[in-house]
Amino acid sequence: MTLFDGITARLIETDRLGVNVLERSGDDPSTPPEHTVVLVHGNVASSLFWQEIMQDLPSDLRVVAVDLRGFGRTEHTPIDATRGVRDFSDDLHATLDALGIASAHLVGWSLGGGVVLQYALDHPVLSLTLQSPVSPYGFGGTRRDGSRLDDEGAGTGAGAANPDFVQRLTDGDTSHDAPTSPRSVFRSTYVAPGYTSEHEDVWVEAMLSTSTAVGNYPGESITTATWPGFAPGRTGALNTLSPLFFDVSGIVDLADKPPVLWIYGTADAIVSDTSFSDVNHLGALGVVPGWPGDEIAPAQPMVSQTRDVLSAYAARGGEVTEVPVEGAGHSVHLERPSAFRRALLTHIGYVGRPADPAPPTEAIILRSAD
Repeated sequence: MTLFDGITARLIETDRLGVNVLERSGDDPSTPPEHTVVLVHGNVASSLFWQEIMQDLPSDLRVVAVDLRGFGRTEHTPIDATRGVRDFSDDLHATLDALGIASAHLVGWSLGGGVVLQYALDHPVLSLTLQSPVSPYGFGGTRRDGSRLDDEGAGTGAGAANPDFVQRLTDGDTSHDAPTSPRSVFRSTYVAPGYTSEHEDVWVEAMLSTSTAVGNYPGESITTATWPGFAPGRTGALNTLSPLFFDVSGIVDLADKPPVLWIYGTADAIVSDTSFSDVNHLGALGVVPGWPGDEIAPAQPMVSQTRDVLSAYAARGGEVTEVPVEGAGHSVHLERPSAFRRALLTHIGYVGRPADPAPPTEAIILRSAD
């Protein structure tokens, strides 16, 4: 595990499983909740992806990054996808309880966005930051209003994973020779064109920490007569986000609504109204043959769905700030770190000590949903 300066790792034994967390060596465990930030990574990733932003956040905050089940150095215990992402969110709660963190500002990226939304449905939080989050209705297979296209969840879940990509994860492939290598996938989908980093090997290391054992990534898939011929099974990471099992749109009905920051790149290739990871969109492009047409298998309008749900959240008394970062891809915290830092610190109401530098002034658009 490649750790940056000032970052430490330890295994936390909970009553559910052993969970790996990253912390900063100078952070005070007695830091109050209002100055505590918890970072939750996305799919085919780990806590290693958060290290740059952990280093950059003010020193009087307590910052913790967690490896989800089946990723990083957390135990690779099978995931019950029929619970949606509740295995992940319950693990997170057990971890924070073991760390003595009763509440905190939660930050979730992609899959992690769904995890922290589920967490907020079940436990009190101070605020939510959603970075390029999965739609509140899951990944694939729904119309704009969240209604499912069919009762099987056809085209969603583990069957959408590229088998060659999964094999390369298993093999620990660090090359960039094939478009399905983890490094190539990172360059083509995790970030927008033009992004470079001296830490790319670490980001690939994080991807390769994904467990492809039974019950982890991507999970089991079943066959169906409905195009494109597969539907989600009952275990595994990708199946947790199938609309058969996942729906966190109920946040609009929370009595106590934590403030929400929604930050995303406008060039995101993964979470988009025209996502290149959505089988239905790929069918419309002719990449997946036999597409039955827009009436039967429309692309999922992921960003529009998130906006609709967060607008309803705001209309019912919640506070929502939307930050579209122009030209960034799926990983704003890597691609535009100063914009991400500024938005996060503003969102949590951070007021620095006189010795702390002012938040960066990089121009971003802040818009409250109405």
